[in-house]
Amino acid sequence: MLLLADDPISAGRGDQAIVADTPAYRSALAAVLEDPSNEIIVVVDDGGRVLATMQLTRIPGMARRGATRLLVEAVRVRSDSRSLGVGTAMMRWVTGPAAAMVGADLIQLTSDEARTDAHRFYERLGFVGSHRGFKYKVG
Repeated sequence: MLLLADDPISAGRGDQAIVADTPAYRSALAAVLEDPSNEIIVVVDDGGRVLATMQLTRIPGMARRGATRLLVEAVRVRSDSRSLGVGTAMMRWVTGPAAAMVGADLIQLTSDEARTDAHRFYERLGFVGSHRGFKYKVG
């Protein structure tokens, strides 16, 4: 919750780390953790302080001759820990050991159009902006 509020784009979408929202975040976390296709990765420093998180979801598919995708979502690094290599280490782990563990043929992620620094970061790591994503807000 605090890492989401630490990000201006997420904060602008309503992730404000308001105590009243805690039950909603706990319920969402429980739902993610109950689904065996999902993992929440948490990076902590030597003192146990949370530095970064991300959600990984394994998606079996029909396209690309039955390719399995590893979806990377909600990548967040504390603002005071950015540019220290934490994000690079996380994504290198995703593209190497994590992909191998789940048998992923493809790793995919989406990034808000406003995150130009993040786009350069992902491209530097070998990700290619090959598709255009769409969202539809229900309700």
